[in-house]
Amino acid sequence: MFRSQAGGACDCGDSNVMREAGFCKRHRIKSSSNVPCVPKDLLMMSELVLPQFIFSLIQYLREGYNEPAADLPSEKDLLKTLQILEPHVSFLEDLTKMGGAMRSVLTQVLTNQQFYKDLSSGIGENACAKKSHEKYLVALKGSGLAFPEDKLACGIQEQAAGTSTLAVQGLAGATATSGQGDSSDEEDQDGSQGVGKRKRVKLSSTTKDQSIMDVLKHKCFLEELLFWTIKYEFPQKMVTFLLNMLPDQDYKIAFTKTFVQHYAFIMKTLKKSHESDTMSNRIVHISVQLFSNEELARQVTEECQLLDIMVTVLLYMMESCLIKSELQDEENSLHVVVNCGEALLKNNTYWPLVSDFINILSHQSVAKKFLEDHGLLVTWMNFVSFFQGMNLNKRELNEHVEFESQTYYAAFAAELEACAQPMWGLLSHCKVRETQEYTRNVVRYCLEALQDWFDAINFVDEPAPNQVTFHLPLHRYFAMFLSKAVKCQELDLDSILPDQEMLMKLMIHPLQIQASLSEIHSNMWVRNGLQIKGQAMTYVQSHFCNSMIDPDIYLLQVCASRLDPDYFISSVFERFKVVDLLTMASQHQNTVLDSEHERSMLEGALTFLVLLLSLRLHLGMTDDEILRAEMVAQLCMNDRTHSSLLDLIPENPNPKSGIIPGSLSFESVLSAVADFKAPVFEPGGSMQQGMYTPKADVWDKEFDPVMVILRTVYRRDVQSAMDRYTAFLKQSGKFPGNPWPPYKKRTPLHPGYQGLTKLLHCKTLHIVLFTLLYKILMDHQNLSEHVLCMVLYLIELGLENSPEQETDEEDSVAGQERCHDSWFPGSHLVTNMRHFINYVRVRVPETAPEVKREAPASTSSDGLASSQNSGTAQVFSLVAERRKKFQEIINRNSSEASQVVRSKTSMKWSAPGATPQLTTAILEVKESILSLLIKLHHKLSGKQNSYYPPWLDDLEVLIQPELPKYSHGDGMTAVERILLKAAMQSRLNKRIIEDICRKVTPPVPPKRISSAEKKTLDKEERRQKARERQQKLLAEFASRQKSFMETAMDVESPDADIAMEIATSEQHVSEAVYDCVICGQSGPSTEDRPTGLVVLLQASSVLGQCRNSTEPKKLPTTEEEQIYPWDTCATVYDVRLTTLQRYFKDSSCLQAVSIGWEGGVYVQTCGHTLHIDCHKSYMESLRNDQVLQGFSVDKGEFTCPLCRQFANSVLPCYPGNNGERNIWQCHSNKNMQDLVKEVEELQEQLGTFPVSISSETNLSKEMESVMKDIKNTTQKKYTDYSKTPGSPDNDFLFMYSVARTNLELELVHRGGNLCLGGASTAGKRSCLNQLFHVLAMHMRLYSIDSAYNPWRKLTQLPDRNSQMSTEELPEVPVLYRDVSSLLLIQILTMPQPLHKEHFTCIIKVLFTLLYTQALAALSIKCSGEDRMAWKNSGALKKNTSNGEKSWETLLGHVISELSKGKIFVEGETDELPLISPGVWSPQSVECYLQQFCLPFLRITSLLQHHLFGGDLPSCQEHEEFTVLASCLGLLPSFQSSHQFTSASCLDWPVPAFDMISQWCLELASFADGHPEQTKALLIQEPKWDLPRLLQLPENYNTIFQYYHRKTCTVCTKVPKDPAVCLVCGTFVCLKGLCCKQQSYCECVLHSQNCGAGTGIFLLINASVIIIIRGHRFCLWGSVYLDAHGEEDRDLRRGKPLYICKERYKVLEQQWVSHTFDHINKRWGPHYNGLNETCHFT
Repeated sequence: MFRSQAGGACDCGDSNVMREAGFCKRHRIKSSSNVPCVPKDLLMMSELVLPQFIFSLIQYLREGYNEPAADLPSEKDLLKTLQILEPHVSFLEDLTKMGGAMRSVLTQVLTNQQFYKDLSSGIGENACAKKSHEKYLVALKGSGLAFPEDKLACGIQEQAAGTSTLAVQGLAGATATSGQGDSSDEEDQDGSQGVGKRKRVKLSSTTKDQSIMDVLKHKCFLEELLFWTIKYEFPQKMVTFLLNMLPDQDYKIAFTKTFVQHYAFIMKTLKKSHESDTMSNRIVHISVQLFSNEELARQVTEECQLLDIMVTVLLYMMESCLIKSELQDEENSLHVVVNCGEALLKNNTYWPLVSDFINILSHQSVAKKFLEDHGLLVTWMNFVSFFQGMNLNKRELNEHVEFESQTYYAAFAAELEACAQPMWGLLSHCKVRETQEYTRNVVRYCLEALQDWFDAINFVDEPAPNQVTFHLPLHRYFAMFLSKAVKCQELDLDSILPDQEMLMKLMIHPLQIQASLSEIHSNMWVRNGLQIKGQAMTYVQSHFCNSMIDPDIYLLQVCASRLDPDYFISSVFERFKVVDLLTMASQHQNTVLDSEHERSMLEGALTFLVLLLSLRLHLGMTDDEILRAEMVAQLCMNDRTHSSLLDLIPENPNPKSGIIPGSLSFESVLSAVADFKAPVFEPGGSMQQGMYTPKADVWDKEFDPVMVILRTVYRRDVQSAMDRYTAFLKQSGKFPGNPWPPYKKRTPLHPGYQGLTKLLHCKTLHIVLFTLLYKILMDHQNLSEHVLCMVLYLIELGLENSPEQETDEEDSVAGQERCHDSWFPGSHLVTNMRHFINYVRVRVPETAPEVKREAPASTSSDGLASSQNSGTAQVFSLVAERRKKFQEIINRNSSEASQVVRSKTSMKWSAPGATPQLTTAILEVKESILSLLIKLHHKLSGKQNSYYPPWLDDLEVLIQPELPKYSHGDGMTAVERILLKAAMQSRLNKRIIEDICRKVTPPVPPKRISSAEKKTLDKEERRQKARERQQKLLAEFASRQKSFMETAMDVESPDADIAMEIATSEQHVSEAVYDCVICGQSGPSTEDRPTGLVVLLQASSVLGQCRNSTEPKKLPTTEEEQIYPWDTCATVYDVRLTTLQRYFKDSSCLQAVSIGWEGGVYVQTCGHTLHIDCHKSYMESLRNDQVLQGFSVDKGEFTCPLCRQFANSVLPCYPGNNGERNIWQCHSNKNMQDLVKEVEELQEQLGTFPVSISSETNLSKEMESVMKDIKNTTQKKYTDYSKTPGSPDNDFLFMYSVARTNLELELVHRGGNLCLGGASTAGKRSCLNQLFHVLAMHMRLYSIDSAYNPWRKLTQLPDRNSQMSTEELPEVPVLYRDVSSLLLIQILTMPQPLHKEHFTCIIKVLFTLLYTQALAALSIKCSGEDRMAWKNSGALKKNTSNGEKSWETLLGHVISELSKGKIFVEGETDELPLISPGVWSPQSVECYLQQFCLPFLRITSLLQHHLFGGDLPSCQEHEEFTVLASCLGLLPSFQSSHQFTSASCLDWPVPAFDMISQWCLELASFADGHPEQTKALLIQEPKWDLPRLLQLPENYNTIFQYYHRKTCTVCTKVPKDPAVCLVCGTFVCLKGLCCKQQSYCECVLHSQNCGAGTGIFLLINASVIIIIRGHRFCLWGSVYLDAHGEEDRDLRRGKPLYICKERYKVLEQQWVSHTFDHINKRWGPHYNGLNETCHFT
């Protein structure tokens, strides 16, 4: 059995669940044929023992169970019992693993009824057995179950209980005696009908259902075992045992039947359980094994009434949480709905049962049974009606609601899971003609349930105001089955639709939802809190939309296609509350809507009409077209990742329905509509994922704003889509301005829905369109461009979908009937467009400008008046229109009922008393829709006569309408397109358009501007001015920002000198001027008020990770590959120091090397300066700031006040003049000897510092405190190397090593060489100059005894007499000393500022030493014969004039001097590996010497650059040595390059051969005792490769497979959160408590040991990288992406992942450049353990 992490068993080998092709090797072979029989004797023992064993187990379970009195103690008892039984169950589990034979014995025992009867019935003598049987009966009773014998009594009680609970609920307690068969018309009179009867209908009076719920009879061990398993809430061990037995076929059937028998009991236990989540999971693990098998499910359905049981159990479950519905008629409503606040719904306790139900409905045979069983369908519709109208929202009109309930989550989840998913399951079986009958059944019972619902809520024709529920599952069932019937089963729509009256009722609630959506977005529900917005969003969100908004809109489309169009249109405007706005008058009063909401509600209504008329999702589009449209809509809003697209495309919510996202069609459609953008980086360092972006062709032809509006959860997404569309048009040069949403041609309507186009050709709509066009032209208030856009869209839709031209006579008939209001003659848009309307009668407030005082408004406004002024269109009232139509429809249905209705409506709609001052005026209009459009064109273009009919120039236009020039553009383009279409459809229109254009239209007469309009005009002017002001401000701000960027950031201008030395150019200005970024003052840094640089100090081991091989190390992914750190820079230097310390005097060892390769302190700055006192007050304010910061102020951390870069210290700027920077330019003519002497004298003057240390100044205090900071930055182990702890030598070593670390790191950042030259890469960000001053000040505090001063040894030959051999350990020989370290010691112990000539002198002297070291190392590397040869050739040239500057003579001399000791004598054979292959040629020797010296030259050049300014020259790699040597003044300028040798740079202060002999002598004496070490120490490895992270494998799976089961080396367990260090490859537990040491987690410890506080870990189980920096950590992101360029954090999607080399490079770059702190923004403290407090999400 395969146990997934969640439990459950593997179905391999079960051909009912899996295809055989997918079986594993073992199951593929049909093995049953050749299995030998088990000998009977073998199993005899088990057959005897097992019944007793299982019975004892059951007795334990009976004994251990006590009915919980007060819930808590019992849980502990249960756990105790389970612990005792653990070995028993484990034993059974082991038996199941013994194979088929043993399983069949177990099955035999478990299902044999005789055994059970004999052992457990409790009849007989055995008192113990009796007692246990009694306990069992008690447990049964306690569970509300009974033994079949008590059935009758129980039934009666239950009914009594049923009625009493109803009475308690305050519902109709009197239960009517009429049974299930009541016809619906009786119910009207029967006032007491009510829930009581409905409830009993649901419970169904047959005892069968009663017994489902209340009776359990156990006949075998298996049944009682399952009973106890449920009682004990499914202990994992028991579940595993029961599942392990499943491979036995007999057991499988028996167990499934038992499970079904206990189904109701499971539901009851689940409802009571405290741990319902865990229990739900375990139930589903079992049921999914049983019900996934179609054969088994069918068998149980037939034999055990599985469907009856499931539906009944679901009903019972929901009945426990019903409340009275308040929808519509609060007092008299008889409808009950589920209460979404109940735990049952809130915690989704019902989902295991629903998921089982969905699971069995996915089997065709079972679903057919369900669809054929009328009783079941009725019960199911009853169940669905519990959700109809739940979670009712009432609009708060006065106060803001006090408590925002979040129950809507529960409501949406319940509708989706309990109603929609089973619906999709059923729909998937109604795909072909043969299944028509099923659809008819569902539709029929659905309509009956709807009719009951309308009756129960007392619904007549008006929805209650200010109420909305988003949950209408019955409507949606009806809609979806209709859609399926037409789309797949070729049913005639009319044959299954109800009558008109029912359609009118059906349309009301979905329409109410659409209007409420608009109200919510118009902020009319703002007092209901945020949750109402949440509901509006969830309703259209991708997982819900095709079970919610799509069916609703489809249902409205069906109703619209079958109802009278005038009635429908007027209903829409009435629902959206904008009826009063649709008047030709310039002023109106809206009785139901505040004026600020009018505009958005009008936009909402028009947008809804456009959606209704444009969408074809259920009206004729194929599945592939739908998929494509959905995808285009999502991509147009934003570029999307592959996974988010999968998530956003609404799929069929039922997983078994067969439409799988990610299926073939998804990929092919995606590649057709979108281009892939590979993952990139943004400059800020944030990482992009791989994105899909729409192809140009899609923007051009397929962008559909209607679909975008339908699918946007946030309104801003519509704007985002339009912005992207605009950008595309600009970029491709198709349209420069601000375009309007393009008009897109629609898929043809399915013939069954052709009636929908009647909406576009009805007078009501035309009057509305005419009115709105007129109002827009006249600039009435509350109209927006969006309104105009939608109006034009509707006109265009009408022209596209116009029916064939009507004949004349029909027209006249229609005219007779309908022209009583003289608005339009017919209902055809093409003809109505040209109809001129002269006068319109309007109702206006008396204050309106239209009221002509002189003309008395005598004409009455009813239909009769039209005979008197035939030219005047009447006051047009949408409401009246709708009433009229409603009456017509009702009259058709039943005459007597309508009497009652009419009286009711007339009462309701008498004009409200609040507005008596309305009066009627006659307005002169004299326009037609066409003329209004042409004037609009003029208005939009701002020019008179801007419209010119295009066909006058080119008749072709009329023939080929789809001109690309009209497809994109603004309002003018839209108007042109419409006029063109109108002209094409009728010659008459064409002529009228030409006529209108010919009359050169006079400008629109200026109207008497009313004060309201004046206001709007002023508003516009003010807005314009405000806009201009804003532009100005923005421009000013931008220029300021730019100048700031130039001064503060690195705007690459290499010639601009360092910001802090603005004054360099002017010689006479002696002091550098600094700007304080806190107080804004500029001035020099003084001793009393020093200025400092904002710096970040961090310990770094990056340098220590350099290796001497150019091949990067790979992350180990097998046991064989391991990484050993012996070849890292840190190890090599460490070994060297330890060796020196063994043989030489400690204090001199500590000056012979540098430390800081591991745990060195790196100092970096953002370049901003501040006064140190300002900084202190800034820190104080940060301390008092209560805001949660990402850094720790107590540790001195802060962010730079200007650029917000992370920092933790301030480096004081040394008050000095900049003048000395220029001193170096004048070459001095002193000779070498004088300079050497001067340097020595300067070193002797200790303590003579320009700032006297004795008098404590602010500056010196600050310098001391920053030195403390620097020391505290790294751990003690990285600073203490001396044998005597706390020795001053330690500090001395540490200080010059800090300088070394910073120089070396800068070199690394430049790529390891100085070929690029230029100013420091970090130009203005370099703080080495300031750092040097601080270090120098402290180093001068330590005196070097002149006897030990290395300078003497380098520049003087010692007296022969004074041999000091008294000390126990000698000093380190000069040739073993690290030259770069000597350089720093010399420079830092000299008084500052240093003169350039002294600097050059020091370099020259040190270069001679370095060169000698190179020669010595070379002499050891070459073979004995070579040595002899060089020795001889050198000796020959020794006396030539140029001997001291020729490497041959010098090398010969070194070899002969060293030969005096035992250096070359023994161990020749061991040294073989060091000998380079081939013979050394003069070129290779020269090359070796140059390579040996280069690192020193690079460091020195950088140092010179920082101390004295001046740029570094750039060069080719091969000439780097010469360029740097001449830059440093080593190389006399007359050298021409072709005959250049490195030796020509030498400038010996004393005769070379004497000096070399002296140095070699030291070695020779050491070699007498330790010949091996002598050689090892001489060969230094100067060439290091740049630091690199480990190389990762291409495929993430390689890492995952090796590491995720790997055991930890410390605790030998498999860690819960395994991680691996990307610097050194160490495997660690990320958060494991197992490997904690002194409260530090393993990964934190490792980050300190490996990276001095910086750790880079790859989390194996999440594929992400986490950075630990000191006491903080951050989630960096992933360097492994899937095929679509996306991360898969936590491996949730389980896609194959591949390395993204660019990302890995960025990670490495940030590590090397120490910029993690600056680039990653989301840091948190890890409290030494990354405990559960830090969630990696």
